[in-house]
Amino acid sequence: MARINFALEDLQAFVATAEKGSFRMAAEALHISQPALSRRIEKLEKTLGSRLLDRTTRRVEVTHVGRQFLEEARAALDILDNAVFRLGDEAALQRGLVTVAAIPSAALHCLPHAIRAFAGRHPGVRVRVVDESASSVLASVLSGESDFGLNFLGAQEPNIDFRAIRAERYRLAMRRDDEWAGRERVAWQDLAGQRMVSVSRHSGNRALIENAIAHLERRPTIHYEANHVVGVLALVEAGLGMAVLPGMAVPPDHPRLCAVPLVEPDVDRVLALIRRRDRPLQPAAQALYETIALSMAEDA
Repeated sequence: MARINFALEDLQAFVATAEKGSFRMAAEALHISQPALSRRIEKLEKTLGSRLLDRTTRRVEVTHVGRQFLEEARAALDILDNAVFRLGDEAALQRGLVTVAAIPSAALHCLPHAIRAFAGRHPGVRVRVVDESASSVLASVLSGESDFGLNFLGAQEPNIDFRAIRAERYRLAMRRDDEWAGRERVAWQDLAGQRMVSVSRHSGNRALIENAIAHLERRPTIHYEANHVVGVLALVEAGLGMAVLPGMAVPPDHPRLCAVPLVEPDVDRVLALIRRRDRPLQPAAQALYETIALSMAEDA
């Protein structure tokens, strides 16, 4: 077996330079000088007997051999990172930070109870909630900013593990004093001509709804928009119109609003825990992940 005559920091230097496309940016990311970075890469190239990077006056280009080695180097660094995490499993359950991304309605109605239960068992672990739109939640998990997420997008992503937790029906939210509040159900066709409030066109909820009712001849017209469900609810409370929202957005005990089931067709979304398939959760994140899954299953 050939002797490996390079250090971990040499691999880190190559990967950082290849990803940044710049010696200056890579050196800044690693908090070392550019000459030190160059020496590490030169040492790695000498050990491997191949040129990994082509330097130009404007940019650094990865060679053909470098591109092949880059994937192996990334994988090796990931394995080492995971090994370090596993070594501290017991200690990590007593301290650290877990970041969970969630769509606003889930952050409001699902996470508080679960995080309270988690905090009772692991009081030393800090929790950061990234409450954003469905597309932003998915991007946060894919980028690694968040350990995992609570979302209804991601089932089609090849690198996302989509653990379905709950299916919820879309309902028509309105004030309790609205003339439609006493209805048992409302057909989508009946919404034509009504003043409607909606989340913006960039929302995952909006896209899901529009796809589901695209075949209808008569569809609702949107008069008012807000980026998030919380903003939509405020507009509905103000009497500006009704809104199509997921079931959890309007709890049965809401003092001023109620929600009526929408039919013909029935439109549902599936709320799921999402995580990257290629990145195991660290112990504290895994513990919170399972706590949320159990809490939501009990509340379903």
